[in-house]
Amino acid sequence: MTSPHSPQRNPRIWAGRAFAFVGVIVVAASMRAAVSAVSPILSLIEGDVPFTPVDVGILGMLAPFSFALFGLAAPWAARRIGLEWTLISAGLLIAFGQVMRALTTDANGFLGWSVVALAGIGAGNVLLPPIVKKYFPDQIQFMSALYVTVMVAATMFPPLVTAPIAELTNWRFSLASWAIIAVVAVIPWLAVIVRRRAIDKPVEAPHNRNITKLVWASPLSWAITLGFATASFNAYTMLTWLPVMLQERDGLTPAQTGVMLAFYALLGLPAGLFGPYLVARMKNVSGLFYLSGATLITGYLGLLLFPGTATLLWVGLAGLGPLLFPVCLVLVNLRTRTQAGSVALSGMAQGLGYALGALGPLAVGVFHASTPSWTPMLVMVIASGLVAIGAGIVMRKNVMVDGTQVGSPAPPLPPMPN
Repeated sequence: MTSPHSPQRNPRIWAGRAFAFVGVIVVAASMRAAVSAVSPILSLIEGDVPFTPVDVGILGMLAPFSFALFGLAAPWAARRIGLEWTLISAGLLIAFGQVMRALTTDANGFLGWSVVALAGIGAGNVLLPPIVKKYFPDQIQFMSALYVTVMVAATMFPPLVTAPIAELTNWRFSLASWAIIAVVAVIPWLAVIVRRRAIDKPVEAPHNRNITKLVWASPLSWAITLGFATASFNAYTMLTWLPVMLQERDGLTPAQTGVMLAFYALLGLPAGLFGPYLVARMKNVSGLFYLSGATLITGYLGLLLFPGTATLLWVGLAGLGPLLFPVCLVLVNLRTRTQAGSVALSGMAQGLGYALGALGPLAVGVFHASTPSWTPMLVMVIASGLVAIGAGIVMRKNVMVDGTQVGSPAPPLPPMPN
């Protein structure tokens, strides 16, 4: 049976907002290659750009750190130039940073241009939920599921093809080619602006300090933030170090570890597809937090205790743990009544969540510089599963973070943007 939230039953999803629909999808597709395309070919990059183990740890840390820093700055930019122009600027930063780092010859240059690309991604991360709430207030579940699924696929695909492309051409061409998607992502939002012939004022969230205070004071906001931090911590630690660990410890080739990393990312697809609908229909979402913690602990214990045995199984279980990523993104809109609450919670959860997540890759870099053992890393990520379980206990409260009960009447929807 077709869901009442599906576009087939509600043709208004295209009415007056087709460019916005395409824009959301292409922006989501552009926001992960700058991260996941590097680690499978890191050994090839090191042939031209010398990296120390600490440099590699910094490289892995840069993604969540930049997402945190520039995600917190995104609402400030949106106040001044609007959501649409902020997304356009983000797309251009992503493209320019990816091209320039592919041309660099030293580690500092590679890291610096990576920050430029990641700055654009950080802004896009925070602005996508408010954009969905602004253009698709009647389709939040469907649009959230769609763009999260696209983001997961965009994380999975680059590790599969980056190494083969690099072997056919070179690593520089392989990395720079991903800038094309970011450039394409700019076009629909330019079309939105041209069609309207004027930029709407940004959503009211950054101006409503009372709602922002309510959001930051809510225990539920902190639980969502910790859930997002757990997903970020694990995802970026694995994106940076899983291929390296499997190559050094288990003797896998770069192409084989690229497949493992793609499989790790693939496990996010079912979460992205079904997570938004499960969250919307579950009175108590704490079970999803418990499930995430259990799979993280089980998968990493398997990698720790049985190295080189059933690796695909353990990587798969660990890959189910970051299901909190789409769950928390959807909760940003489903646990707020207003655009003000959505922007405030998105900035808090992603800003602080990515900041905490940045500690994972850096800590592993420090550990690996001092010892060849991978045990400290695995113990650290096992402990993160306990954080997810603790956040789940708080999530048993069924409230809105901007001060209203779940199920209370929502404010009227704003006029549909044209």
